[in-house]
Amino acid sequence: MSAVTRAAERIDQARHSGIPCDPVRDILPAGDLDAAYAVQSILTDRRLAEGRRITGWKIGLTSKAVQAQLGVDTPDFGPLLDDTAVADGAEIPWGSVLQPKAEAEVALVLEHDLTHERHTVADVIRATAFALPAIEVVGSRIRDWDITVVDTIADNASSGLYVLGNRPVLLRDIDLRTAGMVLERRGEPVSTGAGAACLGNPLHAAVWLADTLVRLGRPLRAGDTVLTGALGPMVSVEPGDVLEARIDNLGSVRAAFGRPAEEGDA
Repeated sequence: MSAVTRAAERIDQARHSGIPCDPVRDILPAGDLDAAYAVQSILTDRRLAEGRRITGWKIGLTSKAVQAQLGVDTPDFGPLLDDTAVADGAEIPWGSVLQPKAEAEVALVLEHDLTHERHTVADVIRATAFALPAIEVVGSRIRDWDITVVDTIADNASSGLYVLGNRPVLLRDIDLRTAGMVLERRGEPVSTGAGAACLGNPLHAAVWLADTLVRLGRPLRAGDTVLTGALGPMVSVEPGDVLEARIDNLGSVRAAFGRPAEEGDA
């Protein structure tokens, strides 16, 4: 069994068992991002074979501070699947995401394909139908979030669930770079930031993703949702938490977490 397959098996076992696993960096070649994406691809193919479909893509590591922490100088990405989309304010069962954390983001929903070898911000603006506020519930199948960039890429960029707001906003009606964000837990601010924290502008992150996916032969398509990256620090989540993200001129979105089932419940 190859190193890539062994790493995929370790992460998949954690997904099915609900028990976080050891990091996979001890299996994969040191710093080999291509191998990590190969693991991600295997795991995605398994989900698709289970009947899932790709609804878009998430971008991670858009903060320079987080990049420095993990020793990289580029973002990463992973696919979004249909069963990871949660309605605004709907209860997220506790345990559905391993070791959950949350971050507020700008989501772009595309109206046109992005297939050029090299895109501009204007290309992304022209291709975008509308923007929405989003909360990404990130999770890690890796025990205690003990991750390097190889671990997080292999683990689908630490993807969990995502929640979108319901009021679409045209890009002409918002300056994403200066848009301020507040993420609140039961009315108390727990994370703040702005669009500039995401590679200088969430549109820059979308350009990076569009170029990267074209090089890999799977370009962004009309209808795709793109989670462009965190606008502020991610926060830990506890059972029963209700988080609400507000982004200037974009609106709000809520993520509500359930509580563990009582011992003995059916």
